[in-house]
Amino acid sequence: MMDSEALVAEAAKWRDRDPDPLTRAELARLVDRRDVEGLRARFEGTLAFGTAGIRAELGAGPLRMNRLVVARVAVGLARHLDDRASGGAGARVTIGYDGRSGSAVLAADAARVLGRGGVAVWLLPRALPTPVLAFSVRHLHADLGLMVTASHNPRTENGLKLYVRDGGQLLPPLDSEIAAAIGTVDLDSLPDGWWEGPCAWEIADGVVDAYVEAITRATRPGPQPQPRSSSLVVVHTALHGVATETLRSVMAAGGWPPPLSVTREADPDPAFPGMPFPNPEEPGVLDGARSTAEALHADLVVANDPDADRLAVMVPGPEGFERLSGDEVGALLADDVLTRLEGAGSTRGGPVGRGTTAPVVATTVVSGSLLRKMADRAGVRCVTTLTGFKWIVRAAGPDARLVYGYEEALGYAVRPDVVADKDGISAGLLAVELADAAKRAGRTLRDRLDELALVHGLHVTCQRALRIDDLPRSEGMGQLVRALEHVRRAPPRELAGGAVTVTDLLEEHPGAVDLAGGTAERWPGCPIEPANVLVWHVGADARVVLRPSGTEPKLKIYVEVADIAEHLSELTERRAAGNARAEQLASAAITALGVVPGA
Repeated sequence: MMDSEALVAEAAKWRDRDPDPLTRAELARLVDRRDVEGLRARFEGTLAFGTAGIRAELGAGPLRMNRLVVARVAVGLARHLDDRASGGAGARVTIGYDGRSGSAVLAADAARVLGRGGVAVWLLPRALPTPVLAFSVRHLHADLGLMVTASHNPRTENGLKLYVRDGGQLLPPLDSEIAAAIGTVDLDSLPDGWWEGPCAWEIADGVVDAYVEAITRATRPGPQPQPRSSSLVVVHTALHGVATETLRSVMAAGGWPPPLSVTREADPDPAFPGMPFPNPEEPGVLDGARSTAEALHADLVVANDPDADRLAVMVPGPEGFERLSGDEVGALLADDVLTRLEGAGSTRGGPVGRGTTAPVVATTVVSGSLLRKMADRAGVRCVTTLTGFKWIVRAAGPDARLVYGYEEALGYAVRPDVVADKDGISAGLLAVELADAAKRAGRTLRDRLDELALVHGLHVTCQRALRIDDLPRSEGMGQLVRALEHVRRAPPRELAGGAVTVTDLLEEHPGAVDLAGGTAERWPGCPIEPANVLVWHVGADARVVLRPSGTEPKLKIYVEVADIAEHLSELTERRAAGNARAEQLASAAITALGVVPGA
């Protein structure tokens, strides 16, 4: 811990090097007032890579997201790429950004610093979805991809996602190597005038068209987009993010009419009016889409988070439009993929039906176990990975091919051959196709979920999150980790009346992690690395998974309850009972943790 004089001196040095008048003024106020606590919250430590990159509150200092932090990251990346260069080949990086506050400036800063460091840089032409950036890495044969986004985090935050040559997110141990390279960069290492002057980058104008073409190539009815005759009424919301233009382009290329937009949420707005936490999983965030869909008598709502790598789906229910859970959407999309596999490409063809390499589907230790049962029946290998698409997209390993992957947090890879990450645009297109096919048959997506439940068993899932927002981020995350350590040392013997057995993923050989009997793997036959995840098996029909977030002061609780229904008439009552039991287990888990939920 720095003493107060050293802290003030470090902050003053940072202030004098900061080109941003807003963060420079923020530090000036703190230094002038000698606000030691405020300075400690910004200077004692550095940002670390979490599950999907670096994210933090916008502000001054090395523990906030700002122009100096991004410049240090860019210098570190240039050093890392130079160290790994071989054969004289120059390194190449592609950079994208979303519509959040500061994203365009931070992307330009990174591009300018990398370009001056001898790296060839492509900059996407405008604010675009994260899946487009992920696609661009392989499309442009880049060494790294850098996306400026905080995804669905609070509007006060921004961040960076890093992608590597295979188009997937950054993996260990490369994350540690890059972090070490960034750690060697101090303020004196930054080139003079790094924030101004000539821009040594190329605008990647053709990437969006190439992405649209690749996504729709397997589903278009002909070589040219042909108008589809459909009575399906679709409402779309971008939640003030960047999805609208790209989703419309993909639908038009597939011959679909444009969806009806939630107009006030269609364009990027970094203020995110009415939704300080623009996550479609959060209560109230989809209220605008719900009211629009009900007013227009729509059949389907597709909603993307602000950087469009996630998808939420809403359908009509007895009390108006209701959001399907991530596991329910995951099952519906998987059903289509597995059906096409079983048909050997005879229905819609495409990449799923080609090749002789064994297909693999993948999900995570916190997602529902229905996918495994569906895959087993179809004769397809299912891999259960750690949380995060950096693991999911590589779950097939070197000797198989991933055809589908999902995690319950609204992330879906329905075209992993095109985008090696979750993609809310391609998943949205597939959701529209499935809803249209169901309507043509006089059915609904809910009807298909009922059919899957009768065949594979009823699987009810729910999620709760404990947040600590009234403490600095590192302190809040630490408090939640300590709560998890407490129950690791002294787990409950029973939960909501059911006996508890524990699987601890910090152990070398974790054993079964889901209700369908799966174990956690990196790819087939390769055990996962240890992870700070606890699984409580409650009796034979339920489980509770506890996992701290890698980027936020949040601890997530995932519950799954399984049941058997032999007749359609039983499903409503059994589903209601399963939901009640899942909520009971979630509440009991919170009590066992002893943490009061934050705001």
